[in-house]
Order: sequence, then structure tokens, then C-alpha cells
Amino acid sequence: MKKVISATSSIVLDQRIQRKDGTYAIKLRITFQRLSKYYPIGIYLSSEEWEKVNGEKPRGDFKDYKILLNKIELNAINTIRALPGFSFEAFEKAFNKQSDLSKDVLSLFDEYISELKLNKQYGTSESYQNAKHSFLAYIKSKNRKRLNFGDITPEWLQNYEDWMLSQNKSITTVGIYNRCLRRIINNAIDDGLFNREFYPYGKRKYQIPGGRNIKKALSLQEIQQLQAYVPKNESEANARDLWLLSYLCNGANLQDLARLQYKDIGSKSLVFIRQKTKRTTKQDIQPIIVSLIPESKKLIKKLAVPSQDKNDFVLGILKGSEDEETKRESIKRATKGANKHLKRIGENIGLQTKLTLGVARHSWATVMKNLGASDELVGEGLGHQLISTTKNYLGSFEDKIREKYQNQLLKF
Repeated sequence: MKKVISATSSIVLDQRIQRKDGTYAIKLRITFQRLSKYYPIGIYLSSEEWEKVNGEKPRGDFKDYKILLNKIELNAINTIRALPGFSFEAFEKAFNKQSDLSKDVLSLFDEYISELKLNKQYGTSESYQNAKHSFLAYIKSKNRKRLNFGDITPEWLQNYEDWMLSQNKSITTVGIYNRCLRRIINNAIDDGLFNREFYPYGKRKYQIPGGRNIKKALSLQEIQQLQAYVPKNESEANARDLWLLSYLCNGANLQDLARLQYKDIGSKSLVFIRQKTKRTTKQDIQPIIVSLIPESKKLIKKLAVPSQDKNDFVLGILKGSEDEETKRESIKRATKGANKHLKRIGENIGLQTKLTLGVARHSWATVMKNLGASDELVGEGLGHQLISTTKNYLGSFEDKIREKYQNQLLKF
């Protein structure tokens, strides 16, 4: 029987061309009938680093490289074996359909961020941008410039988590950034760029921490302290009033308050749709209806920019002629400025909670619940579709509320 000649594969350090930093390209070499072709992997190492990768017991990053390179070569071997007959063209076509472990993950972040911006999902795009910067900072701390799919193992993710915690980042932030990375990986699987066999998340792999972030809320007594506070200047007064308006408007954030138009305000209520859910297509979007009380009417009158046009923005943070990205930047600056003064106000009146505009939302939800409002009513006011989402916004019940019910446990 005639012997079948098959192709062979190996991972090599291509020393034919040295880069300016003294490194060489690591390549996959496929040899068939004495002809070799080289395929770049996207990894560059010096001769010394290459020796450490191929040492008897590589450690740290060198061990990670070894694992990655072994995966790539195994992928090539399996591709060759699966071909009915070898040719370089057939190999390249089949191999490219397999997991591209050398793909630059950060470039896929950029592509997805651009897609989100085109869809005007600016808030989500900012989250992915922050996640990308975090992963970039981590690989730079390891003297790396690229993040390849093959790098992302359960061990690598655990090391990233440990590094984040050492940088005083919260476990919640670790979870948020990991969910962004998981989305990028899932997109790559859908596009045929990554093989699910190497998926790093899940049971017995790396599990994204769910570390629940306990929401902070002010009690009614603390809110009354804030309301009675005498501002030291106009900036403090404006920040305090914005907080109180947010609180009295179901905890509406500044993204929504800044977009309020005169046509949204009636004699007894105001109506708006949350920016966060405006573009949602998976659910019916319900408008938020806020009952106006005398105090909220006074605050609107105090903060409003006078206008004769019902389409003008009430607070004057936005002009109306800007593009969406400019609007978001204006709101972000206003939020940052208000939070700066609110922090100082909170310290002045002795609050244990760091005072920010975001605290108004959690305070409204928790105070309403403590006053006896149902989860459904609170959820409707917040614009939530699920009760589970509402519960994440509810702070701990005040001691006197718990005590009230505890004392009734043996009363008949």
C-alpha cells in the first residue's frame, strides 16, 4: 500500500526579520512535500523569551504563551487531519474557519463600540470603552501590547480579577468589565472567529463575580437635613436643588431631567421616557409619570430657564441644536459638577453615605417602600419591567420599620 504523504505543522520563531524592539514574529509553519508556508500568529518574542516559553517548566506569561501556542498547533493538526486531501489553499480555508486565537480582542472592542455609537447607544458604548481601557492597562502591566483570544483562559481572567482588586477596584466593576468581554467573545463565536471549545466562562471555568453592590439611600430624616441645608454659594444651591428635584421626580437621573421639555410638564404631573430604555425593542416602553407636588413645582420654577417655546429644554443644560454625543458630554459635565458640590454638602451635614445624584434614585425607591408602597408601584415609578430589578434599587429598611413588624410577630 502506498504511503500517504501528509503535511506537518510546527510553531517557530521566525528569525529572518528582527523588529526594532529586538523581537521576532512567532509563526505557524506548515510543510508539505518539502514546501513550507508561514502563518503569523500575532505574537512577538525575543530569542531569550522564546527559550523560556520552550523551557521545561515555563512560568507566568511564558506558560500562558506555551498553552496558547499548543492550542494553535493542535488546531492546525486537527485541520490537516480533517482534510480529504491536503493543499495549502484547502488548509487555509479550513483553518480560518476554526478559532482565530491570535485575533486582537481589543480591536473587536473598537468595532463593537463603533457599532454602539452608530446605534446611538452612547451610555453602553462608554461602558465598553471603560472595559477596554481596563484590559489594556492590565496587559500593559504585563509588558504586553495585544490581547489575543488565546490569552483569555480561566487562569488569565482570575489573574485579571486579582490585579483589579489590588488596584482598589470593586468586585462589582470586575463583573461589569467581564460581562463586556464575554459579549465580545460571544460575538466572535457568532462570527466564526472563536471556537466555543476554548470558552473561558462557566461552570468549572471562570465565573463572573456577581458581588451585589449594596445601594445607598438616605433616610427621610437625612433628606430633611439636606432640604434644610443652607448652601454656601450658588453652585451648592444648584446641586442641592437638582438632587431634591431628582428625588421628587421618582429618582430621575440627570440624563432624563436635562431632556425635559416644557411640553412634558402639565399642571399636575410631568411625563418622560427614560433614555436608558428609549431604544429598547424587546419590551413595551412605558412612560414615567410623576405627580407634581408644590415642592417639586417650586424647584422646577427655580431651576428652569425661561422660554416661550414648549419644545425648549427646561433646565438649560442642553440647547437643542447639538448632536447626541455633544448632549451626553454636556450632561456628563453637569453631573460631575453637581456631584462635586453634593459630596461637600454631604460631609458638611455629616452623612455617612457619599452624596451623589445617583443616591436620589435609590433614596426615592427605598423611602417609598418604607412608607408602605408595593414593589409594583415602586417599579412602575422607576420604569422597571421586572420586580427583581426594582429590588436591587431598594436600600435596607430603616430600623424602626423592621422593629415595627418584629413587635407584631407574637400579637394576635
